[in-house]
Amino acid sequence: MALIGTEVLPFNAMAYHNGEFIEVSDENLKGKWSVICFYPADFTFVCPTELEDLQDQYATLKDLGVEVYSVSTDSHFVHKAWHDSSEAIGKVTYIMIGDPSHTISRNFEVLDEATGMANRGTFIVDPDGVVQTVEITADGIGRDASNLIDKIKAAQYVRNHPGEVCPAKWKEGGETLKPSLDLVGKI
Repeated sequence: MALIGTEVLPFNAMAYHNGEFIEVSDENLKGKWSVICFYPADFTFVCPTELEDLQDQYATLKDLGVEVYSVSTDSHFVHKAWHDSSEAIGKVTYIMIGDPSHTISRNFEVLDEATGMANRGTFIVDPDGVVQTVEITADGIGRDASNLIDKIKAAQYVRNHPGEVCPAKWKEGGETLKPSLDLVGKI
């Protein structure tokens, strides 16, 4: 996608977080790793299963220095109502951003203009506010948040070890590659 390697565009939004309404902007993404998880709508079917699964991985993500933000085109008021009424969403302790203006969804190129809802999109953003990974899935396909752990570890490794890359199925502590002329055609 064209967003890989680009800085997150400016935005300001209201969010629901741990019983409070807070303001969030692109500046909140700087200085730490971030996962931004877009989903179509509150009070739906696949979405609560995904957000609950993301909550199940939240402690591990926090241990990696990652903050999590979920985003839909619903308002922060709707996020609170959903949090108060859904057993699955009631577990969520990460930030739930409202995007009724569609600014953030457009910035990340996930807005379905016909429906006014965001597509399912997951983005890993580095501490400089630069997009490192993008995953977009169809509405009926739920995501597995445990897949984020290895992707973040790989992104962090590559950032901290210039000149090295992580091969397919790389796990923390595994061998990496050092692209060079000598490696061409040898894999």
